[in-house]
Amino acid sequence: MDAVLMSIVALSLQVSLSAVIIASVVGLPLGAALALWRFPGRGALITLLNAFMGLPPVVAGLMVYLMLSRAGPLGQFGLLFTPTAMVIAQVLLVLPIVAALSRQIIQDLWQEYHEQLQSLGVSRLRAIPTLLWDARFSLVTVVLAGFGRASAEVGAVLIVGGNIEGVTRVMTTAIALETSRGNLPLALGLGIVLVLLVALVNGAAYVIGETARRRLG
Repeated sequence: MDAVLMSIVALSLQVSLSAVIIASVVGLPLGAALALWRFPGRGALITLLNAFMGLPPVVAGLMVYLMLSRAGPLGQFGLLFTPTAMVIAQVLLVLPIVAALSRQIIQDLWQEYHEQLQSLGVSRLRAIPTLLWDARFSLVTVVLAGFGRASAEVGAVLIVGGNIEGVTRVMTTAIALETSRGNLPLALGLGIVLVLLVALVNGAAYVIGETARRRLG
């Protein structure tokens, strides 16, 4: 594997993992809060999150482009066509998945444990980290679903990243470029590497989860 391909693979992992980590840090507590509290507009917010799970990547890319362009509210920071812009676009795609799926998991767990936690004087706010920890094995699957969405994404990162060689070119945009050039062997090779990377990350998460599950009984 040459240096150029290595840099493309490394940037792909950097962008996707950064987006998944940010989306998880925000989305998991958000999902838990939506599961535990009832407030006006909660149903609308849940419906919006569920709808955004299927947000078309090109629409997400367009939204981020408008925010980061010179005329946009964040244009002064000069983030367009940088890896940071690609991370923002992927967070927009992954966050609804993490928040919506974790809300359902935590809501089911809360129905099972809420009487016990309330009898112990545990407030809903203090219950959030307890429930997240107790559901950690199920939530790993949620995070992996977000990683799958991020790593396979091409439309949004192409709009806000621009597919600049050595700067913003990732595996999915490189595959699209080589396919348009008719360089199908290289495009297919990049696709195989991408699938192997996704399988490797999912396999590592599975092994870690199973090992922890056996140790904890």
